[in-house]
Amino acid sequence: MVRKDHRRLSIVRQCKLLGLKRSTLYYKGKGESPLNLKLMRIIDKQFMDTPFFGSRQMARWLRRQGYKLGRKRVRRLMRLMGLSVIYQKPNTSKPHPEHRIYPYLLRGLKIDRPNQVWCTDITYSAPSSRMHQRWCRRDLSMSGMYSNLEGGSRSNACHLLQDGKSRSGGDLPYIGRVT
Repeated sequence: MVRKDHRRLSIVRQCKLLGLKRSTLYYKGKGESPLNLKLMRIIDKQFMDTPFFGSRQMARWLRRQGYKLGRKRVRRLMRLMGLSVIYQKPNTSKPHPEHRIYPYLLRGLKIDRPNQVWCTDITYSAPSSRMHQRWCRRDLSMSGMYSNLEGGSRSNACHLLQDGKSRSGGDLPYIGRVT
């Protein structure tokens, strides 16, 4: 990519155009040590016999063979060689025979404008009683009714809710039990 004998562009300019630092041009990688190359040959040979050995089992096996090395080194060497363990993965794709399969209603429908198709997801989480009371207070205070409930009774609260519901045309959201 970078030609040192280019007549019109200096090395600095070529590196700048490529978005490289000049130091990367001069850097020479060290490569692997002879011991690591020997270990990689041993790991490769053993992996052909036992493709289910991961880094932990391979490190254990190498320690039994007399090599003193840790799992992280074995993992790095296996990753460098592109070795990945072969094992049976969980079979989670099969549906349960008793579960109903819902039809996909949008198949064949061309969606070409905004708000043509909507989606929703309902997740239910049962609130604790204290959290439920906080939600009720928050919802009531947002609608301006909580200040009237402070000194009032339960019947007064129900009256205020009914009054708010009738004023809004019956479209108030459910805010739970007021205690």
